[in-house]
Amino acid sequence: MSGGYGQSPDGFDQGFFQTNYAGYDDQNQNAGYDGGGQQHQYAAGGYDYSQQQGGYPAQPNIFTPDTSSSYAGYTQTDGASPMGPGDPNSFEDEPPLLEELGINFDHITQKTMTVLNPTKETDASILGDGDLAGPLVFCLMFGSCLLLGGKVHFGYIYGIGGIGCVSLWCLLNMMSLTGVSVWTVASILGYCLLPMVFLSGASIILSLQGVLGQIMATLSVGWCSLSASKLFVSALAMHDQQLLVAYPCALLYGVFALLTIF
Repeated sequence: MSGGYGQSPDGFDQGFFQTNYAGYDDQNQNAGYDGGGQQHQYAAGGYDYSQQQGGYPAQPNIFTPDTSSSYAGYTQTDGASPMGPGDPNSFEDEPPLLEELGINFDHITQKTMTVLNPTKETDASILGDGDLAGPLVFCLMFGSCLLLGGKVHFGYIYGIGGIGCVSLWCLLNMMSLTGVSVWTVASILGYCLLPMVFLSGASIILSLQGVLGQIMATLSVGWCSLSASKLFVSALAMHDQQLLVAYPCALLYGVFALLTIF
């Protein structure tokens, strides 16, 4: 029994009165509860809430990885990585970044040691790689030493060096059978500038305008020319023409010596 409001046929309220309404118990039965409060199976969803703790269904564990799932057509088994050989995250076969940029410290070391020791044999493939990292460093060192001595000659260094590289490149292409790239010529001439860097370093503490300076400048020019001509004939297989190659190299490095002395 439940309470309700009655209304007379003429539209006036007659007050609260008792009615027989049996739909409430029927709704409880459909919702899964009987009159005594016992929980039953829900007919619409088919879930048995009486077996769950607290009356809620068990939820799947979303934090447990599925080791048998597949990623983009690749099935992960036995702990193997889902990354394929073309995946951007697999860097096993990637070369080092410095090697991609053309900077090889092993080649730089070998070329430098060859310049310091002209009698040392060097692989021709190393000489022809056109590396410019070492030459740029040596040119900056040469200009910096002159700057410490009060001479600002960076423009002269790069200008004379560029003209010398192009001139010697044209000359070597006419003399050799295989030909050579301008980057290889610039690389070898730049590495062989190292003795001139030593001369410019000595000019900071010594005056090179006397006899001692002339002797040191002559030795530096000969050292640079000998190293450059040896590297050129090794790279281009011109072993019978080393003196012909050494002469234009001596002219180029002689200009750098004049910049250092005066």
